[in-house]
Amino acid sequence: MDKKGCLYDLAMRVREIAESDTMAERRRLWRDQNSFLGDRPLIYVRAFAFDEWFDRSALKCEDPALRGCEYAMLQSVWRSELGDDFIVEPWLRMDASYVMHGGCHWGVPVTLGEKPRAGGAAAFRPILTDEDFSCLKPSPYKVDEERTRIRKEKLEEALGGALGVFVSRQGPFYMWSGDISTDLAKMRGLEQIMWDVYDSPEWLHSLLAFMRDTILESHRQAEESGGFSLADHENQCMPYARELDDPDPAVCGVSRGRLWRFMAAQEFTGFSPEMFWEFILSYQQPIIEAFGLSAYGCCENLTGVIPYLRRIKNLRRIAVSPFADAEKCARQIGRDYILSWRPNPSLMLSTGLDEDAVRQHMRRHFAYFRENGNFFDITLKDVETVAHKPENVKRWVEIVREEIVRAFG
Repeated sequence: MDKKGCLYDLAMRVREIAESDTMAERRRLWRDQNSFLGDRPLIYVRAFAFDEWFDRSALKCEDPALRGCEYAMLQSVWRSELGDDFIVEPWLRMDASYVMHGGCHWGVPVTLGEKPRAGGAAAFRPILTDEDFSCLKPSPYKVDEERTRIRKEKLEEALGGALGVFVSRQGPFYMWSGDISTDLAKMRGLEQIMWDVYDSPEWLHSLLAFMRDTILESHRQAEESGGFSLADHENQCMPYARELDDPDPAVCGVSRGRLWRFMAAQEFTGFSPEMFWEFILSYQQPIIEAFGLSAYGCCENLTGVIPYLRRIKNLRRIAVSPFADAEKCARQIGRDYILSWRPNPSLMLSTGLDEDAVRQHMRRHFAYFRENGNFFDITLKDVETVAHKPENVKRWVEIVREEIVRAFG
């Protein structure tokens, strides 16, 4: 069953949620939050072990592409019921298909090895095994219009007009394929990079420059071709701010300077601050500064590199992960950036919900942030399991809300 009846009602439900007064209010709150005008921290549940909430065998669509669409919309409905400040938008995103050498954005496969089991870890399987990267042949920016049209029409037919389909045409070099760090580690190997900075620094600099220039050129070509839309914001949060236009898939052909951009370098978390700057951030900087506002950091510990992050002219948000020293980060960030705090899910949800522990965790960190006058929000992410007690996520949000009111009125 892949016809209108399968997805239409679900899409109408998503649209109803997206156009509700609740979502309108959340958009206002995030505009203020990201522009240093918020009066209390907001909550974003980025990950919540959805597969422990929902059995994928219950999906109704048989077509793989439509099953993915159905799954994404079900997540939107569930997210809307968590009680956090996540925003459901009234469109479904689809990445355009691109014409690429060998079907790969670098011209060669950039993947990890096979995972031994679902949810397990995969080993690096590098392709750059010697100091020669001539095998990398990234393609010019070119959308496969026919394939993109066919995929879009399939989704539109299934949705029956209940929800719009937004085709992102910004090119293949965005998010993890656009931060250099992720693909570098996959192609060269994480441990090998650590040797390269000592054994072959000049060669590594050449490779990094090649990757930087490739990404910059792809973004330039996408911009020149009208490939960026106002729905191409990305800040690993809710991409609203008073300085930029709201997300809107109907406004196309915009410049990078009108968009948020996100970057990270998780693979460089074990490098010294000086090497972090020399071998990754200095190459990311021109890419990220071409955009309007930027956010930096995912799961890595950024405690020691915040002085270097300050060199990014358009930086607005800095991630403080569970591995960071939150107190030191709070002091360094002050009121100059939005502090995106990511509390440790392993301490709070992965093995059950200890309400007293959650409250103490919140109070301790809220004290750090109040003392340093930080503008901050709370992102719950990397939740791989909730011990098969999904109701705990909602209760976690309730507890955090209670603690926010207690601390900030």
